[in-house]
Amino acid sequence: MARLVIVSNRVPVPAKKREQQAGGLAVVLEEALKGDVLWFGWSGRRSAEASAEPVFATRGSTTFATIDLSEADYRDYYAGFANRSLWPLLHYRTGLVAFLRDEYQGYRATNRKFAAALMPLLRPDDIIWIHDYHLIPLGHYLRELGCRQKIGFFLHIPFPPLSVFDILPPARELIGDLATYDVVGFQTHEDRDNFQGCAGRLLAGEQRAHAVSASVAIPVGIDGKAFAQMAKTSRMTAESHRLKHSLVGRKLIIGADRLDYSKGLPQRFEAYSELLETHAQYREKVSFLQIAPRSREDVSEYRDLKRSLDRLTGKINGKFAEFDWVPLRYMTHGLSRKLLAGFFRMAAIGLVTPLRDGMNLVAMEYIAAQDPEDPGVLVLSRFAGAAASLDAALVVNPFDTSAVAEAIHQGLMMPKEERRARWLSLMDRIEQDSAASWCRRFLARLSDTKLRAVS
Repeated sequence: MARLVIVSNRVPVPAKKREQQAGGLAVVLEEALKGDVLWFGWSGRRSAEASAEPVFATRGSTTFATIDLSEADYRDYYAGFANRSLWPLLHYRTGLVAFLRDEYQGYRATNRKFAAALMPLLRPDDIIWIHDYHLIPLGHYLRELGCRQKIGFFLHIPFPPLSVFDILPPARELIGDLATYDVVGFQTHEDRDNFQGCAGRLLAGEQRAHAVSASVAIPVGIDGKAFAQMAKTSRMTAESHRLKHSLVGRKLIIGADRLDYSKGLPQRFEAYSELLETHAQYREKVSFLQIAPRSREDVSEYRDLKRSLDRLTGKINGKFAEFDWVPLRYMTHGLSRKLLAGFFRMAAIGLVTPLRDGMNLVAMEYIAAQDPEDPGVLVLSRFAGAAASLDAALVVNPFDTSAVAEAIHQGLMMPKEERRARWLSLMDRIEQDSAASWCRRFLARLSDTKLRAVS
């Protein structure tokens, strides 16, 4: 049987397998990790010079191979082009796109280094699966080095239409990079169609035809049953008991997102404030817990976002708090996936309201965590990829804070019978579009492709 080679920007540390945050790549790839696997990528460490030789670790039948980045590589490849150019662009945030030619060249140079470090590790019959926007050119550089194995690519975040993507000066080159892959996977049909539209305009001839035919929409999922069992068990932990005790009978509203401007957190806070303003009956009757682990703190937009949320938290609590009630609990450090599962289970409302998101597995995890006999209600952004299948949630436009406030009100007032009916429909879709299904479908498509000649 062919070995699977997974390539991602970061590689999970084997010793911390069970401490992933909700929705991590390691979670959704767990099905793929059951066979003979090599997982290659960045160690997360930075040094004066990039390491040329990988460091290896093993867990079961999986071998992890990591390399360090130099400070210059990190600055240009990761903090620079990947997260100051590609990330905002692919999330439709054109006003936040910052493009520097030197950072783009550094992004390509680092991808070339990844390819050079990976090539000696490859076997002739390997199947290579590359993940996400950090590594778009990697397949191109592997082909340049003579790689003849099948190579697939999956984009976990959105892909915008031509009118947005073409803003980026190297748009044509990046689309050409994606056309190098045997299969290019996207979360939704909209993302795939947007890519095909870009390929149709920016590429020509055989390259264009291949890019269109090789692109597929296969949504990522979770193992709903396993997460449900985790939530049921975690409900009994000391931390869950502490949270329940602190609520003093109040209904819990919960959000769990990385601290990122794509997640719509300022708009969510404003919607909660409007709920308390327009529906005074919820004052002292609900508690909103927002978990938002800090990330990319060396990017100015993320520091600005934290300051904005700090101010909003103070404003809301200053306006509505009582001596024995804090309306908004806001924390910027992460919790383990297991602990979050227990917290989700006791929450009456799950708020998942990104301004744009590839899929958003937290939405699925919230649903899977619920007590089937008395489930909570998911308020979900229409701009999350998950909304395409989780249409039994209360789907909202996150830019309309009044509509989000009303959806929270509707969820809090919803009869148990309706909540159960919605939950059953949502859980059925989660079990259909599972992580295992995603892995099997993508790898089957990649395995079925014919080997392409390397020019």
